[in-house]
Amino acid sequence: MARPTYQRVADTLRQRIIAGDYAPGDRLPSRQDLAAEFEVGMRVAADAVQQLVAGGYVVSRTGSGSYVRSRPPVRRLTRSWYREARSGSPFRADMAAQAVRGGWESSSRSTTAPEAIAHRLAIDPDDPVMRTQYTFTGDDEPVMLSTSWEPLEITRGTEVVLPENGVYSGRGVVERMRAIGQRIVQAGEIVTARPASADEADNLQVTRGSVVLVIQRTYYTEDCPVETADIVVPPDRYELAYMIPVGQDGT
Repeated sequence: MARPTYQRVADTLRQRIIAGDYAPGDRLPSRQDLAAEFEVGMRVAADAVQQLVAGGYVVSRTGSGSYVRSRPPVRRLTRSWYREARSGSPFRADMAAQAVRGGWESSSRSTTAPEAIAHRLAIDPDDPVMRTQYTFTGDDEPVMLSTSWEPLEITRGTEVVLPENGVYSGRGVVERMRAIGQRIVQAGEIVTARPASADEADNLQVTRGSVVLVIQRTYYTEDCPVETADIVVPPDRYELAYMIPVGQDGT
């Protein structure tokens, strides 16, 4: 089946943007000019531009026209056991290293573990967990989202049951768990990509349907998992850098 005409026009314009024929900040030709160049109707030209807006390539300004979107500088998020094992917030340390003011907002509530989360935590489905949702920011702009789950069997009645309340507020998972005698020895991560949900797109201030990276992270003691999280990152703003420790014997 042939692709819709507006889609073919949008594909051509997208390739021009990627190739640098239209630089960030450049104004696209008017819809009248696009209609004339591609020998299509005004409605087709308008739909093509809207496709570029939806894809995050172009922004429309009322009464002014459509402009190639300026891409923010790509910053780095370091995935490193060394950083996790230190005191304080690894995220805030990452931001400070790039002269960015890091912060976050969070909310926690006790609930039951969905089946997939229960599997990751090696607990029974519907076992109680503390679920915490985060929006991380850099210079007050959203950087990433995270939803974490911790088994209440481990944290209930301790001073770290609420991750962002009490004396260990703002500390990483490793330090918080160490405070209640849970020594984390390993972390595992699975990285995938998918379209952002409507809520994720709104919270990250990206176009709905934009592709995001999802990190499924789980922390383990020698005995069991103690925390798992889904971390959502927009890849056009942040890259992931993995630092892997190597022992003196080469292992």
